[in-house]
Amino acid sequence: MKTLFDKVSAACSKLTTKEYSTSFSLGIKLLDKSFHAPIYAIYGFVRFADEIVDSFHEYDKADLLCHFKEETYKAIRDKISLNPILNSFQKVYHDFNIEQQLVDTFLDSMEMDLHQLYYTHSIYEQYILGSAEVVGLMCLKVFTNGDVALYEKLLPSAMKLGAAFQKVNFLRDIKADSQELGRHYFPFVNLNNFTSGDKSAIESEIASDFREALPGIMQLPLSSRKGVYLAYAYYQVLFNKIRNLPPHRILTERIRVPNRHKLGIMLQTLLFPINQIQL
Repeated sequence: MKTLFDKVSAACSKLTTKEYSTSFSLGIKLLDKSFHAPIYAIYGFVRFADEIVDSFHEYDKADLLCHFKEETYKAIRDKISLNPILNSFQKVYHDFNIEQQLVDTFLDSMEMDLHQLYYTHSIYEQYILGSAEVVGLMCLKVFTNGDVALYEKLLPSAMKLGAAFQKVNFLRDIKADSQELGRHYFPFVNLNNFTSGDKSAIESEIASDFREALPGIMQLPLSSRKGVYLAYAYYQVLFNKIRNLPPHRILTERIRVPNRHKLGIMLQTLLFPINQIQL
């Protein structure tokens, strides 16, 4: 029996989430307790892959990512891994029938970050699909918990929510991505002449994604609705802060929402009767 090892693995995924993301840690607290460990596991898996391509500059990233991919598929096949993050993820993969295509598409996008510096519109959409939309679908697999009809119904909204989150991240991190990593995600945008028109066009796209995501959030089971809505509300606050700033500000600083403000958003979400929100 590897029950104790699975428990330790789950604790590692939880620690990873808490150390790397205050906002998602708070969102998970509002989910039904049965979903905590699975969502921590998905976040830990995604975070470790992202960390390889974004942070380990003094190492051979391509080799690290290749090894991580091999270990991921081995963990899924063997239903165990001595890497506790992958051991947690493989359990969720099997428990909630996550399709391998979602994992493949995510890992392909991580590999794009090793080589792709400038993005055409089609490559931009492909990257967002893999880096964000399929992650939303992995979480939706957990939230719908075997209800195939509900999963199919909410799939488009989940993808839009993932896309909105990722595009907000792109704007928030535009300084680090362009100046430190040499990545230019937004197609047809010259960051040497980043205009208010460029910024407004990106923001209109994000606002549309948020609008299309909200009805799906409202149709989630009560066991997950408030947790997902909290993440949505937090990103809306971050997005609005970015939207109210001129282009040069987001090119020179990373916009943040203070932790005390995040706690306030959490309290509002916790107390508000979310089923009364008007779409």
